[in-house]
This record gives sequence, structure tokens and C-alpha cells, in this order.
Amino acid sequence: MKILVLTEKPSVAKEIARVLGCNQKQKHHHEGAKYVVTWALGHLVTLAEPDDYDPKYKTWNLEDLPIIPERMKLKVMKETSQQYRAIEQLSRRGDLAELVIATDAGREGELVARWIMELIRWKKPFKRLWISSQTDQAIREGFAQLKPGTDYNRLYQAAVCRSEADWLIGLNVTRALTSKFGASLSAGRVQTPTLAMMTGREAEIRDFRSVDYWLIEADLGSFRAVWRDPKTGDTRIFDRERADALKAKLQGQNGKILHVQKTEKQIPHPLAYDLTELQRDANRKFGFSAKQTSNVLQRLYEQYKLVTYPRTDSRYLTSDMVPTLLGRLKGAAIGPYAALAAPFIRKPLTITKRIVDDTKVSDHHAIIPTGEAISLATLSADERRLYDLILRRFLALFCGPCRYDETKLTVEIAGEKLFASGKVVKQAGWKDVYGATDFTDPDREETESDEDSAQLLPQAAEKDAVTVRNARQLSRQTKPPARYNEASLLSQMEKWGLGTPATRADIIEKLVSSDTIERQSSSLIPTGKGTQLIELASEELRSPELTARWELELERISKGKGSMEQFLSGIRKKAAELVDEVKKSSAAYKPHNLTGSKCPDCGEFLQEVKGKRGRYLVCSSRECSYKREADGQLTNHRCPQCHKKMEIHTGKSGKYFQCRPCNVVEKIDNESTGGGRRASAKVNRQLIEKFSDQTQLGSSLADKLMAALQQKKDE
Repeated sequence: MKILVLTEKPSVAKEIARVLGCNQKQKHHHEGAKYVVTWALGHLVTLAEPDDYDPKYKTWNLEDLPIIPERMKLKVMKETSQQYRAIEQLSRRGDLAELVIATDAGREGELVARWIMELIRWKKPFKRLWISSQTDQAIREGFAQLKPGTDYNRLYQAAVCRSEADWLIGLNVTRALTSKFGASLSAGRVQTPTLAMMTGREAEIRDFRSVDYWLIEADLGSFRAVWRDPKTGDTRIFDRERADALKAKLQGQNGKILHVQKTEKQIPHPLAYDLTELQRDANRKFGFSAKQTSNVLQRLYEQYKLVTYPRTDSRYLTSDMVPTLLGRLKGAAIGPYAALAAPFIRKPLTITKRIVDDTKVSDHHAIIPTGEAISLATLSADERRLYDLILRRFLALFCGPCRYDETKLTVEIAGEKLFASGKVVKQAGWKDVYGATDFTDPDREETESDEDSAQLLPQAAEKDAVTVRNARQLSRQTKPPARYNEASLLSQMEKWGLGTPATRADIIEKLVSSDTIERQSSSLIPTGKGTQLIELASEELRSPELTARWELELERISKGKGSMEQFLSGIRKKAAELVDEVKKSSAAYKPHNLTGSKCPDCGEFLQEVKGKRGRYLVCSSRECSYKREADGQLTNHRCPQCHKKMEIHTGKSGKYFQCRPCNVVEKIDNESTGGGRRASAKVNRQLIEKFSDQTQLGSSLADKLMAALQQKKDE
């Protein structure tokens, strides 16, 4: 008898099959003497759509809401149905006695496998492969220590709850808002509170009024000191006259050092990475989006086997991993990392609670290198940079703290107290791994530091005399709160428990693709549509507290402490309440992207939307499907005035060329106008091929160029 192994992706199936000796490659599986390895393609099975329950739900009507089925149905996804049918046929083989779930070791991976098992009606025994890396050794050890599949029933229940909650809340509220206000308005239990945080920050920025203030700094020759308010300790002075008076009072005066305080401080090594912290760091240092980091990290895990399981929320390792750490260091000690790793390989590793803590690891430990040897030259630039982050953070775990002396001086001049501080490194410790000289603690939120904190202070003693060489009045303005970037937004999502490390990047991308937020440089900014959507959405739904409670309950269910039935009952009730609130709303929605142009089909105003290939104009009426490009496609047809490339556009009289810089228009003659939109699209493609750089260049390039020149002369 053989064992059926179900993986999540073909690439993973290929690797597991190789390790298990399955050398017979079939179209939909690999087979060997003991194992048959097949694969899903992500989710092959999903929750049924509303119209699968009743055809009337194909049309979105407010009066049909809420849609709350008594029991949620499953359906095979049409796009991947061939692979599902192949798995179904395999499951009917009489020589397969057992199934091993080898999908990703997490909540979603469990759901992928269990839903397939439910539809194929798998009744035979099943076990679970739970590994944190894709190396050959990890796969062999995992199959030697397979766990009963029923051990993960609670994790499966939590996954079902998450999926059904997203369907019941997201689908119902999205349909309600869209039907009520006549616009495509997407809502959800995670995306809506995330968007609400961003619109709230934007409102703070919009309402902020900058205020002038001044700092008084005294140049005392060998160091600088800053005045502070004796009552509040604030260095800022909001009264210009008071600042002028203080500057005049201190100018050229003599004083003395009242107090010298020298303290040795230290910054412990940073914790290992979880996914969210790695996404934040990659965004801060390289400008990577959260999704980009996830994609690159998945390749390092799956394709190169260089790092452990990516979608983890723990920053600690487990005690059973300690014997493997030296081997991981040796494997990673290549190229520029050989010299950095050498000191740790020569002596016993120092293992502390900041590295290993079983109580702080649930499903998966922190992201660390596997120790697999690889030529770094085979990695792309992005893969190399992300691997560098992970490897250096791993090396930093075994370093001592960064130690430095912090000196603080209190100076009295003309009856006023001024303060100075400075820092001197005694032992770089873990910062040697990064070659850094700053004193930032990477595990603490960044704060605004004193402007003089980096200066080197002289040897000083109490009662030493000082003289003000120059008193400076530094003009400043209060600043509004910063807009969110991906790093700071991920921090807030983590703080409020919005989503999981595995889903946060997708939530951000969903907000971008739905045109509710947009990227401007490194910032994420709500659009007019996003701002209006939050105003229309229920106050309860946009509150992060509600979603945080739901996420906490999902975590409790996965640990066997919560009730699946009770959670879903509450979700059903809340979905009905949220829909009812939309129905009763008296608010109005005005599309933020309406143009002055009218639809040629129905006469309604056109909206400008962003697509993958540029901007489009679409009809604002939901009953009309008119759509055309807002920016005409650039061609090689030249403007007769400025000789720049012209665009192809479609007007009432047909297609025409337009030059943007000088607004010259040329009608395109001899154009077929019949055949509807498909014919029009075909004509458009032909024109683009005729006039653009996209024409394929073959061996007869010279002939084509000559023909094009001749045609231009003829015209």
C-alpha cells in the first residue's frame, strides 16, 4: 500500500517527491515505491458564491441583503478544476491507504488541504507534516515524525471561522455599500479598520496648524548646551520675545558646570525576525513593499531553501533547535560573512532567553538561515539584500550588547540652567555585525532625540568655568504627524491585531488595487474614494477594537479555548446589523474621480480610474459598461509641428492622432468603423502595430524601415 502526499504548490511537490524517491513524473503527480505526491495550486476549493445558493443573487440588490446561509457550501474553483479532478481520481485508488497533509504549516495551509479532503470525501487515515524549512534534512525528519492529522482540528476550525467571517462580513457589507451608493465600495473586517487608521491620520495632518518655536543653544567652546524650561523640561520656547531675551541674557556670559553625570548604558542585541519585523526593516532600508518582501522571502524559503518558514509571528527559537545553531552558522559562513561568523564558530555559543524561549513560540519559530550552502551570485539583487538582513540579524543574536558611556552636564549661566549630553562607545558588541555607529535600539519605536546627543563631550568636573562664545536662537516649527508608510502601517496593524503576518501585505495591496489608498513616494495616502468609504462605513466596523477581538477569538479557537459555533453565531448577527445600518443610512456618495466628459452610450459622466496599463475612463452608471483608455497609446506617428510621438484616441468621428504638447490633431482615414467594440479593439491593435515600436523586428529589418519611409512619403 502507498501513501498519498498533498502539497500546496507544484514546486514543493517536486522537492518532496525527489527526497522521497518518487521518480515517476505524471501530469498531475509524482509516484514512487511508497509515496504518491500531488499538489494543490493554492486554494483549489473555496466558499460558494451567493448565486450558487440562489441565482437571484447574481444581481446585487439591497433588498436581498443580508445573505446568511444556514450552512456554508464549498465549490471547486473553475480555474484550477483540472488539478482538483486529478486529486479526486487519485483518492479513489485502492492502493492508497493514507494521506499526508504537506501544505504550508499554518492556518491557511491547513484550510487548503482540509477543504480538498472534504470535497473528495477522504475517509481513510491522515497525518500532518509540520516543518519549518524546505531542506532535504528537514523533509526527511518531518516524514520520520509525522503527527496525527486530528491534532490540528482546532487550527482547521480557526481557519474555517476566519474564512466564513470574511465572507459574511466582507461580502454583505460590500454589496450593501455598493448597492446603496451606486459605486464599487469594498469593505471587510480587516481592510476597513486599516483604512480607517489611515484616514484618521490624514485628518490629523489636515487639521494640524504649524506653530513657530525657538531653541536657545550656547556654544561653550568645547561643547554645546541647550536651555530647558525649569518647570516643564521642554527645550521649546513658543514666545519670540522670551527667546530674544534669553539669547541676549546668555550672550558672552560666564558660568560654571553644576553637575556631571556619567552612566554606562547598553543596548542588547535585537530579537530575531518574524515576518512583520522583517517587512518593516526591508521597507525602511530598501523601500520594499510588504508584498515584495513576502514574495522575495518565499523564494528564499522555497526555491533556495536558505531560510526557515516565512509566515511566522514569533521572534524566538525553541530549545530543540540549539544543537543545530552551530551548523547553521558554519553553512552561512561564506563570502563576506565568513569573517563575521568565524568568532562564533571557534567558541561555544552564548544562548540566552532573548534567543531561545519555548513559551513564546506557537506554530513556528523566528526566521533564521537554514545553513544551506549557496553561491550568493545566484541570488537576484533583492534576494541578496533580504538574505543579508536575515543572516546579519542571526549573527547578531550571539553577540554581546552594545555598551557606551552617556555623559550629562548641567551648566548654570546668568541664573539659567543649560544641559548637554554626549555618548562614547566602549564596546560595539552586536553593532559590529552591521558596522554601525549609531545608538538606535532596533526593537524600539523611533523617537525624536536631542539635537546635541551625538556630540563628544570633554573631560569635565563640577565647578569648571565656562564662557558663552555665542548664543544661538534656532528657529523651528512644530510638525504634523507623519503619513503612514508600509513600515509604520504594519506596526499599527500588528499593535491592533489586524490580520496576521501572512495576510497584512495582501490587505495593503487590496486597498491599493481598490483605489482606496495610493502610494506616493514612500507614503501611503487615502484617496478621495477611501475617505468617503470610511465616512459611509459603520463606525463599529472601522474600529480596530472589534477586529482585534475577533482575531483574539480566532487565536483562542486554534488553541482549543474558544467556541467555533459561538464565534460564527456572533459574526452572523453582526453581519445582519451592519447591513441594516447601511440600509438606514441617509448619507450620499459623490465619486471623487468624475470627469467633465460624458459617456457616448448613455450620457452619464465618465470616471477616471487606474488600470494595470494606465488610466481609463469608465461610465459612472452601473448599468453601462462603456470603457476606454484615458491616455491614448503612444505611437511612432510624428507630430508635423514638434515632431514628437503622437497618441491614438477614439472620438465621436472615429480614431485620431493627437499630440499632447501642442494639441495637434490628425484624423485617421480609411478606418473600418463597423463590427462593434471587438472590431474597434482589433483596429486599434492594428494601428498600434502599424505605428508603434512594438512591431516585431525580424531579419528583414531594413526592408521594413524602407517600406515605412516610403509609406510616409506617399502620405
